[in-house]
Amino acid sequence: MCSSDLLALAAECGADLAIALDPDADRCAIGIPDTDGWRMLRGDQTGALLGAYVLSTLDRTATPDPLVATTIVSSQLLHAIATEHGARYAETLTGFKWLVRSGDGLVFAYEEALGLCVDPDAVRDKDGISAAIAAADLVVTAKAGGRSVRDLLDAMAVAHGVYVTDQVSPRFTDLREIGVLMAKLRQNPPTTLAGGPVTTEDLQPDADVFRLRGDGLRVVVRPSGTEPKLKAYLEIIEPVRTADELAAAQGRAADKLAALHAEIASLLSG
Repeated sequence: MCSSDLLALAAECGADLAIALDPDADRCAIGIPDTDGWRMLRGDQTGALLGAYVLSTLDRTATPDPLVATTIVSSQLLHAIATEHGARYAETLTGFKWLVRSGDGLVFAYEEALGLCVDPDAVRDKDGISAAIAAADLVVTAKAGGRSVRDLLDAMAVAHGVYVTDQVSPRFTDLREIGVLMAKLRQNPPTTLAGGPVTTEDLQPDADVFRLRGDGLRVVVRPSGTEPKLKAYLEIIEPVRTADELAAAQGRAADKLAALHAEIASLLSG
């Protein structure tokens, strides 16, 4: 079943939540009803929602110094959520083999590619089944309080700012082109993106992973480990001063992300 079929079925049934698992059930995607109909959430949105939920329901007597973790290519929103809840935060290289080793007291980890670890003591790996149960519990709890998942997302945006993410993933027929392009970008990185200055930082030079940072902007570029692709993970952060300004901030963030997407797509075209 494709996502459009799933969302159509959810709408027909009057459901509160749509859940999709991959064939081995280690990844979980969720869909929600929104003002314009049903939509699937991005992995970073699901990660932020479930990370906040785990921290808000945690027994701090049993776990007084919790740790949450995500990867260098995922949204930075989890860091803000961890700070709000007085929890530690860690970033690792991509892959759950790194996430589950991120430190003692780990209570939640996720990667933007729909990998979620909501109960490391039970399953210390990405697990779609436990993530689906946690998502259902989150929705039931929110509904009992008269709130929707959209309400939760909006509340996080008002509290921490609007975080929007996207990805550019050009495919190459000649794998040598990937190395050539990465070397070119490293030797002559852009100094401005989306109308503002950026700096470049090598995160893992031997594996060609580097990050571009600006004011409210982040791009991480790396070769795919499984496909003949380059991957660029984009993020825009737009501050929100009051709830009344949320819609305008979301519009600005969407415009900046579109501009950033176009620039990075051009850079990675070779």
